[in-house]
Amino acid sequence: MIEYLIHFLKEDYQIAVLSRGYKRKTIGFREVLISSKVEDVGDEPLQFKKKFPKIVVAVCANRQEGIDQIKSNVDLILLDDAFQHRKVNASKNILLTSYHKLYVNDCVLPVGNLRESKKGARRADIIVVTKCPEQHSYAKLKEIQNDLNLLPEQKVYFSKITYDKLIYGITEKLPLSHLENKKFTLVTGIADSKPLVNFLTKKQLDFNHQKFSDHHHFSDSEIERLKECTIILTTEKDFVRLQPRFQIFPIYYLPIKTSIIEEQEAMFKKDILDEIENFIIDSSQ
Repeated sequence: MIEYLIHFLKEDYQIAVLSRGYKRKTIGFREVLISSKVEDVGDEPLQFKKKFPKIVVAVCANRQEGIDQIKSNVDLILLDDAFQHRKVNASKNILLTSYHKLYVNDCVLPVGNLRESKKGARRADIIVVTKCPEQHSYAKLKEIQNDLNLLPEQKVYFSKITYDKLIYGITEKLPLSHLENKKFTLVTGIADSKPLVNFLTKKQLDFNHQKFSDHHHFSDSEIERLKECTIILTTEKDFVRLQPRFQIFPIYYLPIKTSIIEEQEAMFKKDILDEIENFIIDSSQ
């Protein structure tokens, strides 16, 4: 979702992304450079910087401190994974919930996956239901909207994920069909690998899945075992962590893209742009 927002805002605004830098081995504020190491800034912030080199990317566990460090150089700050940071009063709060795991059907940790009570969703201005199937019925989307029991001022949008037709290596890019009739190893260190596994399975590709925890730091022994594989396919986030450990090796990643479903996309973008323009007008008065 952060990448989706960057894509349609970066031409008109100087954007910064501020993240915690989960599982990095440093503390305090750090600006992310293309040359940064994943251990110092985290995998997702480094991915953002490599993909969008012209934007400002920074990490800081204290979001207030991070905002103070970068706000003078940008028009707009996107806070990544900051819904629980109550000391920051964002202009717009977007809450994501999965199509197959709606927060209304979940529980607070450790029983479920929620970080706070479901009542916290009332702080959201927009709720985006993610990972919707390509073929979706209006009746099902309406049912989900009713289940969310939105406040009158809240809006709900539905998004889907799509996979690239190309796989990207260290020095080359190839069509996904390159993997047909080949045995390869899928390596994932993300929260939910099921959509990717299902996508590759539907393509009737032959692979062995090596699954690790989200943001996993690969040990030397794990890297050595992976180097015994013939071909490795991974996610873009995992590639940021794995690529420096492999250098010359047949390792590729398959990019993923989020998009709001077609019938809602124009209205979603208008909601975001209206909020930005209203803030700019208020600030100038």
